[in-house]
Amino acid sequence: MTVEIVLLAMIALFVGLRLYAVLGQRTGHEQQPVTRPEATPEAKPLTPVADLPANTAEPSGLAYDKGAAAGIGAIIASDPSFDVARFIEGAQAAYRMTLEAFWKGDREELAFLANDQVRGAFEEAIDAREAAGETLDNRLVAIERAAIEDARLAGKVAEIEVRFDAYIAAVTRNKEGEVVAGSMSDAVPTKDLWTFQRDLKSRDPNWRLVETDEAA
Repeated sequence: MTVEIVLLAMIALFVGLRLYAVLGQRTGHEQQPVTRPEATPEAKPLTPVADLPANTAEPSGLAYDKGAAAGIGAIIASDPSFDVARFIEGAQAAYRMTLEAFWKGDREELAFLANDQVRGAFEEAIDAREAAGETLDNRLVAIERAAIEDARLAGKVAEIEVRFDAYIAAVTRNKEGEVVAGSMSDAVPTKDLWTFQRDLKSRDPNWRLVETDEAA
């Protein structure tokens, strides 16, 4: 019985802290940011991190739209612990976790990752899918690029828009388990623009997903 209690406590602790400081908090043990692929003709020009405080001067693989520079500077001025490289690394993790939770219909996980409005939209889609007796067998194959397109600070509330260019293998199955749409052998390109928000004066270090849209 004692062993079971200890295991349950460890699981609860993991669930509560799995995203602790994953977005924007420096630990001194950060991995290098994912290298940005060479720009394609249709890609929006990006500006390497530069001319900002030291905690944004990461390797050249890290990039963001030049229009986000002022907002990032304001966020760092308000919260010196904010780290751009760490934020982008965490944003990619949050992107993957949110998509997987939606595909699995994990409402509890979505409530942890997103605000009420976004969670409600995801749950409506999950309800419709379940009513139709359908399941998703999707897989995030790769995130080709993750870059900050905009950043702003209103009072102590920070918002950061991140563009994700990714490839997803998507399959929809009916209640008999038969494939009715998609293919696991073909990865479909997707372009998303997600907005993350955090109250910098809050003790909660987690950023929440507050808006999702398709990127141009």
